[in-house]
Amino acid sequence: MQIVQSIDALRQTLAGRGRPAFVPTMGNLHEGHLSLVRHAREHGDITVASIFVNRLQFLPHEDFDSYPRTFEADCATLQAQGCDVVFAPKEQDLYPQPQTFKLQPNPALADILEGHFRPGFFTGVCTVVMKLFACVFGTAGGGVAVFGKKDYQQLLVIRHMVQQFALPVQIIGVDTERAADGLALSSRNAYLNAEQRAQALALHKQLQWLAHQVRTSGQPLAQSEAQAMQRLADLGWQPDYLTVRQRGNLLPPAQGDASQTPLVALGAAKLGTTRLIDNLEF
Repeated sequence: MQIVQSIDALRQTLAGRGRPAFVPTMGNLHEGHLSLVRHAREHGDITVASIFVNRLQFLPHEDFDSYPRTFEADCATLQAQGCDVVFAPKEQDLYPQPQTFKLQPNPALADILEGHFRPGFFTGVCTVVMKLFACVFGTAGGGVAVFGKKDYQQLLVIRHMVQQFALPVQIIGVDTERAADGLALSSRNAYLNAEQRAQALALHKQLQWLAHQVRTSGQPLAQSEAQAMQRLADLGWQPDYLTVRQRGNLLPPAQGDASQTPLVALGAAKLGTTRLIDNLEF
């Protein structure tokens, strides 16, 4: 496995080696990331993972400085999974000058849910992903990029970005990896203490309850969502949203269609100081 830092070194490394399959990460890797790498190996000629904590997608009060960084362990894990190349730029490598050109996604998709509670988040995500795509796929003329469905809205935003710009990149979404008890794997789970870890599955359970309510109760969707929010708050959480949306565009289902339309329940909530997200397609 090769580890490269500069954009030029990455392009030289990838030149003439076929179609890249790319997994962008911020490091602190867990089994969810490794699942993405395994999927990537099935879809390209050379497997590339990036490790870069992207400042542009953190709000001023968020955990950029404290975000877990475990570079040596990450590289050892990636090598064991058969990753061919790790692109690990420093901030000055990827942003050698202030990134004044930024990609603004469609507000109808990007300013709701996560974008509402984290303003500018998807601008930062799209800007860094577009730049990483240029670095990884520039010499090959295209390839495959693999993302997890745990970040459901992010996956949709990136799919729309690729479509709108006619990028020669196939986006593959991979189902969320979960712990044995059902908790969605996340780098931020490391922030949970033992008591919080035992309570953390409540978010997924409330999404399951909400999905069941929508399919079976016949009551207004807003009422079921409000009940799910209150049920989670009663357990000591601070919910931002628990909601049901259409899978393809994250718009609310039309009144009366909630029992038939392909839907996804999405939730974000704080447990202590740790903000967790999860979703459930149904």
